[in-house]
Amino acid sequence: MMTRADLTKQPSDVAAMFDGVAARYDLVNDLLSLGQDRAWRKAVARAVRAQPGERVLDLAAGTGTSSASFAATGATCVACDFSLGMLTQGARQRGGADVDGVRFVAGDALALPFADASFDAVTISFGLRNVHDPVAGLEELLRVTRPGGRLVVAEFSSPAWTPFRATYDAYLRYVPKVISRVSSNPDSYVYLAESIRAWPAQAEFADMVKRAGWEGVRWRNLTGGIVALHRGFRAGG
Repeated sequence: MMTRADLTKQPSDVAAMFDGVAARYDLVNDLLSLGQDRAWRKAVARAVRAQPGERVLDLAAGTGTSSASFAATGATCVACDFSLGMLTQGARQRGGADVDGVRFVAGDALALPFADASFDAVTISFGLRNVHDPVAGLEELLRVTRPGGRLVVAEFSSPAWTPFRATYDAYLRYVPKVISRVSSNPDSYVYLAESIRAWPAQAEFADMVKRAGWEGVRWRNLTGGIVALHRGFRAGG
């Protein structure tokens, strides 16, 4: 089982890690973020702007908590993840694998099981840093997006205010102690905390998105830069 962010992030290792935390994943996220994860999901939903009749891909969807908000607008949402444990937990919570406009599909971010130009919008929240090659993952998202379609990425980032950044870094170091009380698999959260600290800051990540072929790349900070919301679109629409 992987526990450190500097390992190779092999898909089978990451999938096994998330399988092990699936049952309490949403609860632990709510605890660790002090409830901010709900506001972050709402910000993602506003940025995606899912419209009735559109097809939305929610990659690294986990239990599909965010996917439901896209489908609530009348869009069809595919909740894709490579953790069968997460997908199973999500389907159990929603009462089925294809309910109310949300369809759960197993898939690897580096080899998505969808045809070219299949989606009007693609989004990934707090999952890209777990992909073995993030730029290749962004390229694969570009492939399955129709010309003119849009990308929204929510990911942990670097707080803009230096004193706050130091406090946040100390908090991430404290995470394992908190998690050991509420999770049956605290080693997984050691990895997750370290992967946050290793992830590039906002401008550097924006350059990665551009290298993958996305146009009009921009970002805005949420919660002082703890999370950054990056957006772009596929040219040709």
